[in-house]
Amino acid sequence: MIATAPEEARTAPAPAGSRTRRTRHVLGRLALAVASGVVFYLSFAPRELWWLAPLAFTGLGLALHGRRAWGSAGYGFAFGLTFNLLHLRWIQDFLGEDFGPSPWLGLSAVLAAYIGAACALMPLVSRLPAPPVWMALLFLLQEFARSRWPANGFPWGRAAFSQPEGAFLALASVGGAPLVGFAVVLTGFGLAWLLVRVRRDGPRPARSWLAPALTTLLPVCAALAVWPTVGTGAQTGTRTVAVVQGNAPDLGLGLLGARDVIRANHLAESDRLAARVEAGEVPRPDLVVWPETATAAVGDDAALDAMVDRFDAPALLGVRYEYPDGAVENAVAAWWPGQGQGERYAKQELVPFAEYVPMRTIARWFTPFVDSTGDMRWGTEPGVFDIAGTRIGAAICYEAAYDYVARGATRAGARLLVVPTNNAWYGPGEMSYQQLAMSRLRAVEHGRAVVVAATSGVSAIVRPDGSIEQETGLFTAASLVADVPLRQETTLADRLGPWTEYVLAGAALAAAAAGSVLRLRGRRAR
Repeated sequence: MIATAPEEARTAPAPAGSRTRRTRHVLGRLALAVASGVVFYLSFAPRELWWLAPLAFTGLGLALHGRRAWGSAGYGFAFGLTFNLLHLRWIQDFLGEDFGPSPWLGLSAVLAAYIGAACALMPLVSRLPAPPVWMALLFLLQEFARSRWPANGFPWGRAAFSQPEGAFLALASVGGAPLVGFAVVLTGFGLAWLLVRVRRDGPRPARSWLAPALTTLLPVCAALAVWPTVGTGAQTGTRTVAVVQGNAPDLGLGLLGARDVIRANHLAESDRLAARVEAGEVPRPDLVVWPETATAAVGDDAALDAMVDRFDAPALLGVRYEYPDGAVENAVAAWWPGQGQGERYAKQELVPFAEYVPMRTIARWFTPFVDSTGDMRWGTEPGVFDIAGTRIGAAICYEAAYDYVARGATRAGARLLVVPTNNAWYGPGEMSYQQLAMSRLRAVEHGRAVVVAATSGVSAIVRPDGSIEQETGLFTAASLVADVPLRQETTLADRLGPWTEYVLAGAALAAAAAGSVLRLRGRRAR
């Protein structure tokens, strides 16, 4: 697969009559790469078309077949740019009115460049045994890189996040998001390899089909084999958890001036829920969860005290915590009946250009509000709370995209995970559903129920198998109340930690190095 032509064939001058055919050939591959990017986008939430994700990589693999580094880079960039422009459209909806399309276009192009760079390396591994394996590893290598650099990376749009409804989801309990993504990409590239062999050898089955067929089917079979091991039942009891979604106006950046409205909305929805509890319509919760930055927290707060006293249950509240020196944290705070504010978890992964400004000197060239934007204080410890008679882990909003945050809470003993988030900034687009898909994958990865509390939706109660027990709509006030299982068993993914991704990334680098050596030897032999 994607084996390149011999050197003499590449350097020989092409007949004049072949130029038109070559142009059509290039345009055809470019169209296939772009179409594959569209297909990859369609595999993500809110659609349940997970099976399109491997097919997208089948198309990309066919577009790359027989190309050299620069051609592969170009087709990979086209694939990545198409996908990210569609997948990140909500950035334009959020910032476009004030800043134009530059943030959306710029971020999409940077992410596409990572994919282009990975595809540029794929001709190096095309002559190794089972090339789809190494190609898939190279694709995962670019996900590894762009999830870390620059500015702590941007993990949005990883292949694994297309699979909350998918057959590959169970692999999250074995190797986390990296293994799920590897299986998706490998299946697609394996199918491309099979199609190339069928075209070469004809439609009758041949021995040359065996390796491509195995490469295509083994990831699917492995995932299906793992599904029975995904735990769902309670191991240390259950807790009744209430999620309060107070709603927020759809104002985009105008929400900066609407913090009091958001707080009032959540107090009002909490009052409505408390009335339903007192009327016997829903069970009394053991824990109440509010979304990210639903209120400020600067000290004593009579309204919050009254709220938790009425429920006679503690709460985990998403707060904007303000220090006396003016420093600010995006945090989750425990609030206790009769006591008030307790322990607090500060967000470890802040959103670039929103909660802090990276590389200020450079950012000032293209971001007009740099000097008026302060940096929030970074958290440094896993988010765990001993509350409601159990230990609960927290990951705030953007942190759902990062593997280490929920893993750190789970390894610190969390029996249940909560994800407070504020997606009201981004309007009624797809961003909220994309983030919920991440929380569903985290549920399987860690074998924990996940409670998602969103300011304006989508809030949800997610079972440990990634399925949704309850969810709300967008831009509506609502509450959810459910009994959720508490689990203490750690998954293999938790025990392996980051080593799954390190091994995959290391194997990709080793394959690229081996391919480079083979290429040099081939040149010397000629």
